[in-house]
Amino acid sequence: MAPVVQLSSAVALLGRFPALAGVDLTLEQGEVVLLQGPNGAGKTTLLRVCAGLVPVVEGTAVVLGSDLVADPTTVRRRVGYLGHGSGLYPDLTIAENLRFWSKAAGIDLGPDDSALDVVIDRLGLGGRLTDLAVARLSEGQRKRTALAALVLRRPELWLLDEPHAGLDRAGRDLTDELIREAAAAGATVMMSSHELDRARTVAGRIVTVAGGVVVADPNPADPNPADPLPDRARLDSAVTDG
Repeated sequence: MAPVVQLSSAVALLGRFPALAGVDLTLEQGEVVLLQGPNGAGKTTLLRVCAGLVPVVEGTAVVLGSDLVADPTTVRRRVGYLGHGSGLYPDLTIAENLRFWSKAAGIDLGPDDSALDVVIDRLGLGGRLTDLAVARLSEGQRKRTALAALVLRRPELWLLDEPHAGLDRAGRDLTDELIREAAAAGATVMMSSHELDRARTVAGRIVTVAGGVVVADPNPADPNPADPLPDRARLDSAVTDG
């Protein structure tokens, strides 16, 4: 089976700055991979590249069989990206947002929106919340709504940028459950999180990024895996070289 993500010497620019400076990374189906590294390391850009939102200008990048160098848009309907912004329409209600994004992804919600009701209940968005405009929700409720939109789409690749941010403990626990369930069902998950202790309990693999490159990747298939927590000298070297 072909890898879900396969990047080789991938370079991506933010303006004229190489936010990714030659990334090599392979993800297989069903993996849960945590990206760790300092702020500005390139974690968010790496997630956005795999979502088809930032173009690759050098190297190769294939996600779910789609060549992102040739056309980064083709993969977008098969991935679920949760970024710092919710991506929700503030004037629409929770239910209206979820119906809109499900329709945009070609998802059948079933008779009488039965699939929608299940996800709304699972994410704790039922009752009076369902018909509230997103603009009136708390940060945690908006994050739960964005997660609900992602779950409804049933993406093959989950790309999560700080999925625990803005959530209370119950919400963070629920997010971890959803990630584990997605992987068990065959989806691949790549995420970054400042809650490293929590995220490490969910991830089966930790990839360290610094200076726009992967500096440590203890791939289980590697008989001599690298240290997942590289020393300061290695990080500094990667930043300098990037």
